[in-house]
Amino acid sequence: MTSRRRQPRSLLGRVISVVFGLACVWAAGLVWYASTLPDAVNDKTSHTDAIVVLTGGSGRLDIGFELLAEDRARKLFISGVFPGTDIRQLLKMVRRNPDYLADKVAIGTAINTTGNALETAVWMRKQGFTSLRLVTSGYHMPRSLLEFRHALPEAVLIPHPVFPEHVKQDRWWVWPGTTSLIVGEYNKYILVWLRLAARPLRAEKEDPDSPS
Repeated sequence: MTSRRRQPRSLLGRVISVVFGLACVWAAGLVWYASTLPDAVNDKTSHTDAIVVLTGGSGRLDIGFELLAEDRARKLFISGVFPGTDIRQLLKMVRRNPDYLADKVAIGTAINTTGNALETAVWMRKQGFTSLRLVTSGYHMPRSLLEFRHALPEAVLIPHPVFPEHVKQDRWWVWPGTTSLIVGEYNKYILVWLRLAARPLRAEKEDPDSPS
């Protein structure tokens, strides 16, 4: 009887230990992730074939158009535009001259970061472009780079992070809104990393005779 009672307790103890260990690994990873978020634009001057702006955060479009006006790239691609919005409407919304910029701007309608990367890859290859400056929020940049490097392994990517005023990266743990934002991005980053890491394993399972 004693051994039977001890067995469930022992199993429960192991489960608790595993859960606690995973929580510690997750927390350490969160601290690492937050510490590696960009806090400045490292390369402000290099010319690229394209500027790619991912919609969804404040300041991104303005920065994208500023870079285009400074002739940092041949064209601007805006990924994640609301369906039904055309280029001229978008240019008027951001108070830019449609006649001057319409031929230099293209738009896509992706609804998430994976879609951003895929539709950008299709557009880049159609244009024959091999380099891009990626404009998105600093907290969103690590996950975006994972997706874009997978979708466009042949391209040169220059990150151009944007820093919204409401995101307090310096002491992110003090600000509940920023904490929630960074934790959410960290969890999404893990999921994307796991998904991309598992792809070669899935491909090998589907075709075990293919050369490694």
